[in-house]
Order: sequence, then structure tokens, then C-alpha cells
Amino acid sequence: MLERMSLFVLGGGGYLGIELAWRGSTHWTMFLAGGLCLCFLQALASRRMALPLAAGVGAVGVSGLEAVVGVLCRRFLHVAVWDYSAEWGNLAGLICPRYCFYWFLLCGWVVAVLRLASWTTSSPFYRTKRAAMKT
Repeated sequence: MLERMSLFVLGGGGYLGIELAWRGSTHWTMFLAGGLCLCFLQALASRRMALPLAAGVGAVGVSGLEAVVGVLCRRFLHVAVWDYSAEWGNLAGLICPRYCFYWFLLCGWVVAVLRLASWTTSSPFYRTKRAAMKT
């Protein structure tokens, strides 16, 4: 449970950081979206699927979540967290092909890092070192 909560907080903070760096602003709901996204990507990373496929599924999932969060923010909080209406191929100004591609690249990198971290922490060397630290 602590691991999932840590993953959620890391994802939320990372998402806020990306938005602040990219756009210069963010909204508290992006913390929730980011936490859910990283938990989703962790689930993808643990599956046996090719990295490009995992990146594609991740990009679709993140973009879908952004669309849902965007609709909820507009409808219930009366705030437009972002507006992609000037982008080619946008869907209600909430998602667009350009940013789906960026999510594809980022999701591929995140899944690769999560897989590497999982492989590293499940190695016999790590387990032996961790057991020695506990005693």
C-alpha cells in the first residue's frame, strides 16, 4: 500500500512539474491525474508487452484520462485547465494528436524506467543487500 501511495505522489508531483515547466501553470486536479497516470503506467510496465505497444497504450490511457479530467474540470469546477482548440485534430480542445505523440514518447520512457527499476529491485543482488540492511 505504501508503495502505491508513493507512486501516486511521485506521479502527481511529476505531472505538476511537467506542466509548470511546459506551460508555466497547472491546477491541483493535475496532481490527481498524474498520480493515476503513473499507477497506470506501472501496471503496464509489469505486463509482458513490447515497449512501443506499452507506450502506445500508455499514451491512449493518459490522453483519455486528460480528456475525462478536462471535461470534469469544465463541467463541475468551471475551469479550463488547458485549451488545445488551436491545435490540429483536437477533440473539444481537450486532447490533440501532437500531445498524444508527446505522451507516447514520455510513456515509453517512463515504462522503460519502471521496468528497469523493477528488474533491479528484484535481482538477487538487491534482495541480498536489502536483507543485510534489515539485520
